[in-house]
Amino acid sequence: MGLAVMSKQDFDTLNDERLGWACSKHILLQIRGKDRQVKTEAMAGLNESQRALCMFRVFYDHAKNSVSEYYGWVSQLLAEPGYWSGVTSGLQFFGDSSMLRLLEETKEIFEERRMRLGLQWSDAALKDLEQDHELMAAASRLFSHFNEIAPQSLKLISTYIRANPQQFVQLESSEL
Repeated sequence: MGLAVMSKQDFDTLNDERLGWACSKHILLQIRGKDRQVKTEAMAGLNESQRALCMFRVFYDHAKNSVSEYYGWVSQLLAEPGYWSGVTSGLQFFGDSSMLRLLEETKEIFEERRMRLGLQWSDAALKDLEQDHELMAAASRLFSHFNEIAPQSLKLISTYIRANPQQFVQLESSEL
């Protein structure tokens, strides 16, 4: 799938969140809505840093908007161990111990509930939050923590991208 193409000016001026998206959107948009085989092959064709970025974005972009999306997306990732390990490996790659700890805490809390109720990860539904006030309180606290540390995650990743542009982008030569 190759490298993202952008101008040097964009590379130098995009904020932390937009830089990560700009470096991964060409990949993520190609695999959106595709089956697991296509996604697996696409990820296998990326370098380690691109794969780490894409797996972070798969998590972050789906989880960032609401408590229910955070709950639903973490549950979906846990239902597919390859995706969960991809996200956690990506966080390890970027040295993001804070987000990694949050995800492990989230997994423990959601896992305890799942086991207690004898459910599968695939049984998770948004109505769970409406019906289980304890779960809603825990998910809200976790989501709040997610929002507190996400800027640090985005900064870690953009700092890595800026230090290693050749792993992510092909910079267009500017014509004056």
